[in-house]
Amino acid sequence: MTIHGEYDNENIFAKILRGEMPCVKVFEDEIALSFMDVFPQSEGHTLVVPKSVTARNFLDLPSEKVGVYMERVHTLAQAVEKALNPDGIIITQFNGALAGQTVFHLHFHIIPCYEGQSVGRHGKTGMADVEHLGKLANQISATLV
Repeated sequence: MTIHGEYDNENIFAKILRGEMPCVKVFEDEIALSFMDVFPQSEGHTLVVPKSVTARNFLDLPSEKVGVYMERVHTLAQAVEKALNPDGIIITQFNGALAGQTVFHLHFHIIPCYEGQSVGRHGKTGMADVEHLGKLANQISATLV
């Protein structure tokens, strides 16, 4: 898929936002939903998805929604750092298939990096244990209180 195109209301994140598919939730408010990536590139890989928009990628996000959404990304990145104490954090977002985007609903990845452990390739890792993801989500959520 190219950078621009029709928004698909049946994409997995749209289904998660509507409650039609489960997720391991970290945080939710009226602006964003954050949940664990079930195909994590590293321990604690977290996603932040905007709500109430049909933006396929960052370029589609209305300007008036950028600030409040990015505040959520920032808050969640700080929570991941506080909860998991990684040696580094990758915060990334893909625009279009050629850039690596695989789900065409805007989302940011917060990927903790740990000394001596390589980060998996985007979309190429195995599915994580949901119970373990729940424990990580609880650790991260606890820092938001």
